[in-house]
Amino acid sequence: MARFVELHPKNPQQRLVTKIVEHLRGGAVAAIPTDSAYAIVCAMANKEGLERIRTIRQVGPKHDFTFLCHDFSQLGNLVTVNNSDFRLIKRLTPGPYTFILKGTKEVPRMTLNAKKHTVGVRIPDHVIVQTILAEMGEALLSSSLILPGQDDAMTEGWQVNDAIGDLVDIVVDGPVGTDYTTVIDLLQRTIIREGAGSTEGIDL
Repeated sequence: MARFVELHPKNPQQRLVTKIVEHLRGGAVAAIPTDSAYAIVCAMANKEGLERIRTIRQVGPKHDFTFLCHDFSQLGNLVTVNNSDFRLIKRLTPGPYTFILKGTKEVPRMTLNAKKHTVGVRIPDHVIVQTILAEMGEALLSSSLILPGQDDAMTEGWQVNDAIGDLVDIVVDGPVGTDYTTVIDLLQRTIIREGAGSTEGIDL
């Protein structure tokens, strides 16, 4: 079963955050709360972790994974961003938005959409996630925790632990948003999923 870790929502305990990051660097897969819904994460270059996430989500090579980024400078190293996209992302982040863009050479090839060579990026507005990312020092590979046949987001750590505690190494308990991210494809200039992030005033 997974290690169940309860973090303070406003002041995450540093010793616990350090332990979580040590496990992630060592190859662990974790379920963590975010400002939209729970996400399954692993280190960027963790090939086995990526395959475990694919298995949990039951998704193929055309799935767009998402990198959780600490700030815009980290995001900008992973995807190609033009001036108009830069302004839009800066306006909407941090927040519950995922942006689909072309990956740069900094992105492990295995994480890219096999057909389009794209990847999702986002900057969460969530203290626990931001604290983990700051300690990690690099983006985390992630996928929304949407299980096969499931429509509603899980909002409680114990629910996540019951559902996938035998498939991940860590479940972090903390406050979570009640909907998935709004997904904006900045190559196709379209909103492909409306979620927690408002789409009002977004001009693509």
